[in-house]
Amino acid sequence: MFAQLMENPHWFWLSLGGLLLAAELLGTAGYLLWSGISAVLIGLLVWLLPLGWEWQWVCFSVLTVLMAVLWWYWLQKCHHPKRDVDTLNERNQQLIGSRATLTEPLVNGNGRLNVGDGSWRVQAETDIAVGSEVEVVGVEGITLKIRTISRTTI
Repeated sequence: MFAQLMENPHWFWLSLGGLLLAAELLGTAGYLLWSGISAVLIGLLVWLLPLGWEWQWVCFSVLTVLMAVLWWYWLQKCHHPKRDVDTLNERNQQLIGSRATLTEPLVNGNGRLNVGDGSWRVQAETDIAVGSEVEVVGVEGITLKIRTISRTTI
């Protein structure tokens, strides 16, 4: 069997690639994907160009690392663009840009606003009447800064 493997090394690489890709289907989250693809590519390369075992393993190693680095680069730069501000645990920052309708009037520019499932303290430059549509434009501590969208003011 070893003699047959030495005569046809491309079958070893194609089989290894197939096994790695099949193992990837079991849910390894991409860890075996690039090794499996590299093994298949080395199998095709060895089928076209006779290479010694040492060079086959060197090419396989380099190709696996290169493909994994390129995949990581693509995920970081293209697939997951970075946000300027990370607002995961800052609910008030997530509300910037949201719109709501006032259910209580703002007196002296202060009042409360129901946004989503919460009631927030709000502040505006002017008094705003009930039923006005407002937008959250900023946050100062736990107070939301709002402005009117419809021009209904007291």
